[in-house]
Amino acid sequence: MGFRLLLLFMLLVSGPALAQGRADPRKAELDQLFAALQVAPNEQAAAMVEAKIRQAWLQAGSPAVLLLLNRGASDLEAGDTNGALDALDDALVLAPDYPEVWLRRALAKFHAGDYRGAIRDVEATLQREPRHFAALQALSRIAEAQEDWKGAMAAWQKALELDPQTPHGQERLQMLRRKVFGEAT
Repeated sequence: MGFRLLLLFMLLVSGPALAQGRADPRKAELDQLFAALQVAPNEQAAAMVEAKIRQAWLQAGSPAVLLLLNRGASDLEAGDTNGALDALDDALVLAPDYPEVWLRRALAKFHAGDYRGAIRDVEATLQREPRHFAALQALSRIAEAQEDWKGAMAAWQKALELDPQTPHGQERLQMLRRKVFGEAT
């Protein structure tokens, strides 16, 4: 059974052959990658697929938008939340339908303590890409920061449905369950 699962995984990751003939090759590629993520046999294999998904998401942005995303990330890393938000706001003007900009802005708002704004931007991310596991993970962290344990657990469970091999995913889910339901006796 393990060999068959590995074979299916390899077929799903093995390139764009299945995407030929479809109208949107990016969507077809993402569909294929998400299917592979579901059957990844271990965390290492899942990490490779996650990286390909993240790369596909980034490639959807124009060079100007990617430059602004990088500037926002640099500003945030340097502790300049306002600069990061300015860069990400500019990126949204150029690409209002690009999910990655919404997520990056959500993270900057979360870093600034604007939980409501962060949640709105995560919701905007998920409207544009409902399978954005990183957005669901961020939503879980935002809910946790607000001690909304049920919300944190629900968002994390949804992220695990998309990415079952998330590193330490089950441990985090158990921790959140303990927060929601109390210690098991």
